Amino acid sequence: MKKNVLVFGIISGLIAAFTVLTSIEMGYSNMWVGYGGMIVAFSLIFAGIKNLRDKFNGGFISFGKAFKTGLLIALIGSTIYVAAWMIDYYSFHPDYMQKYAASVINEAKASGASPAEIKKEKAQMATYIEMYKNPLMIMVFTYLEILPVGLIIALIAALMLKRKPVNPQAAAAA
Repeated sequence: MKKNVLVFGIISGLIAAFTVLTSIEMGYSNMWVGYGGMIVAFSLIFAGIKNLRDKFNGGFISFGKAFKTGLLIALIGSTIYVAAWMIDYYSFHPDYMQKYAASVINEAKASGASPAEIKKEKAQMATYIEMYKNPLMIMVFTYLEILPVGLIIALIAALMLKRKPVNPQAAAAA
């Protein structure tokens, strides 16, 4: 199980990191591109659980073991994603949060937000900029961005791929 989780987790993390870093470098840091990349990356949770079930467990896997496998793949993938973002942020985009805040405020202005709403948005962005000065907070924000996606996909995959043996003795032999 360890090798299976590591292989699928590492590949998943590399795909997620590549997608987000590429989108930022190309200048279109877009929520849909980012989450689309995460979903593609975490589709490997399905592959990892199915691989474990079919190749190593004789075609059977409990919901608990399937979810644990998916969760571990999601954790490894998320950790690689967080590490890649931390390196990219500190090496190439230390002003990312300031630029992001400015774009959010500009979008609010363009959408016709009232001066009070814009003031509120500015205050909220100032808080985020201050929080982003702490590396631990950057890690927390980045995990909160990706890990819930992995948990949802792990849950769905475990529900879809669980398979109880028809004959309990067959499971004991596998």
